[in-house]
Amino acid sequence: MGSRGAITRVKRRLAPLDSPILRHTIRFVKLIIQIPCYNEAQMLPETLAGLPAQIPGISCIEVLIVDDGSEDGTILLAEKLGVDHIIAHKQNLGLARTFQDGLEAGLGFGADIIVNTDGDNQYPGRYIADLVAPILRGEADMVIGDRQIDQIEHFSPLKRWLQKLGSWLVRTASETDVPDATSGFRAYSKETALRLNILTRYSYTLETIIQAGKLGLTIVSVPVETNLPTRPSRLQRNMWHFMKAQGGTIMRLYAFYEPLRTFTYIALPFIFLGLISWLRFLYFYVQGIGGHLQSLTVGTGILLVGILILLFGIQADISGKHRQLTQETLYRLKKMELDAAGQPEPCRELGAGAR
Repeated sequence: MGSRGAITRVKRRLAPLDSPILRHTIRFVKLIIQIPCYNEAQMLPETLAGLPAQIPGISCIEVLIVDDGSEDGTILLAEKLGVDHIIAHKQNLGLARTFQDGLEAGLGFGADIIVNTDGDNQYPGRYIADLVAPILRGEADMVIGDRQIDQIEHFSPLKRWLQKLGSWLVRTASETDVPDATSGFRAYSKETALRLNILTRYSYTLETIIQAGKLGLTIVSVPVETNLPTRPSRLQRNMWHFMKAQGGTIMRLYAFYEPLRTFTYIALPFIFLGLISWLRFLYFYVQGIGGHLQSLTVGTGILLVGILILLFGIQADISGKHRQLTQETLYRLKKMELDAAGQPEPCRELGAGAR
């Protein structure tokens, strides 16, 4: 990954010092608004113009552009517009990798809260204050902007139904209560950003919810509206591609975080059929009717397959415990690296450089 580093024209933005939340927390709170971009030169000025200059409880707001190999001059435009930080990929690596690199960079730039929004101006910047408020109050680790699918006019009835179905599957897999799982308009606390590790390449939206649910983090949703689309989605080529990609992601993540339960579900039909075949053989045997050894043979084979699948599940569950230890170790290493690097230079002047 190539990096342009921090742009020297850093804008300083501070909330009023008499903010009720600042009086309550008595600490400096830095917000970094992360914008993944891929050929967003056309919409980037409008997106940046809509971002808030001040938010109650936030001491400093900075913008981070994570460019995923754009070829339309997005980076040059971002520099011209005075974006605070720019991270650039030499080639297109996908949204999931771009998001993960943005989280890591935001932490390195001293973020206490990271907000992720889209470069195509899909999400109005005025809702960022609503996203960060539950984190500032200590009520949430992650906040998701609920687009209220039923109110999005340009979604077809089929797409609305599929969005609801996907969100229900994610709620089931993650044991959370998220109404809009595919919304990319989100806020993350520093601790949450440290703990999240993106494993899939397609998209981060579902994986972060499932990870957060399994880690016991608190997820809150707030209602938001969306702007009209300015271009077709680059993430989904068509509805079938979207369904296949998201469905596969949910299945893989569920198996990854719940291996024993997953293998048990697969093994149960084999064990059930094997026992039925054995019972059939025993029934005829007790009745004194000879033969039917094929029931015993086939039943034994099917039962052994089920038992083997169950044993694989037990082994996978043991490996999952090691994964949890590895995740905790990685979390502690990230914290140690941040502590060793020291705190980045804070915002200096009250309200200087506000948009």
